[in-house]
Amino acid sequence: MSIIKINAITVPADSGDELAKRFAARAGAVDNQDGFEGFELLQPTDERTTWLVITRWRDEESFENWKNSKAFGHGHAQAEGEAPHKPVGMSAELWSYKVAGGSTGRQA
Repeated sequence: MSIIKINAITVPADSGDELAKRFAARAGAVDNQDGFEGFELLQPTDERTTWLVITRWRDEESFENWKNSKAFGHGHAQAEGEAPHKPVGMSAELWSYKVAGGSTGRQA
């Protein structure tokens, strides 16, 4: 059964677009990681300033292997010669879940 990792990133109200831009620049970077099943970046649609980065993994070991990989370090580092990025997030929490139930919805 899949595990879910949610990175809850709180950003200043005017920094959400920058966060989305940075994630878009790395789109697909984790797609070929063994055990990776999917990714979503959720933007708040109310007054909240916490964005959710949701990833789905085959198991905890797959997530840990990615987190400890060179690919993870590379994806979270500055590109050589690039001007330093000021961090967008003011805080972040990593939440862990496993699927305990649900529905796939009506198939069209």
